[in-house]
Amino acid sequence: MSTTSTDLELWLIRHGETEWSASGKHTSRSDVPLTARGHRSAQAIGRYLAGWQFSMVLTSPRQRAQETCNIAGYSTRAVVDENLAEWDYGDYEGRTTTDIRSKQVDWSIWSAPVPGGESIERVAERAQSIVEGAQSAGGKVALFSHAHFLRILAAVWIGLTARSGRLLSLGTGSVSILGFERETRVIQEWNHSFESEV
Repeated sequence: MSTTSTDLELWLIRHGETEWSASGKHTSRSDVPLTARGHRSAQAIGRYLAGWQFSMVLTSPRQRAQETCNIAGYSTRAVVDENLAEWDYGDYEGRTTTDIRSKQVDWSIWSAPVPGGESIERVAERAQSIVEGAQSAGGKVALFSHAHFLRILAAVWIGLTARSGRLLSLGTGSVSILGFERETRVIQEWNHSFESEV
């Protein structure tokens, strides 16, 4: 089904907690598994999504996203899409903001170059590619991915710059929905947390 109509909804599912996400370490390429808490939030996500029909389910190639997708009950339908991978942090992989700022005061991933990694413009291009693929599917599309990538995708969706993703906080094990109000792209729901269930 090809569509440019306003029936499209992007359901953004951030993976459950990992040891690195809990400690604030930048995690892109590293395959860090879910914690027990991350497993429980993925189960809660599965219960939340159970009543909905998705035209397409895509997941990042990273273990934490695929684990969340599997526990939530969508692994048999999910297609791995490299474009859903987290922002490649290059030399900052595995480091916390506090650690980086000990040598680079006021450093931010949103404004500084990423040595050995990926530019924010490239991440935005990947996000736009995901949006275009979802438009071809139409209906509700589930995307299992990561915080920075999904924040940039949401910013791109509503016509903001990729750097505006810094304004959209996104917790682990959360669900957000992008859609339309009439013909205008909007954020319908953001950062729905399952903390009370885990």
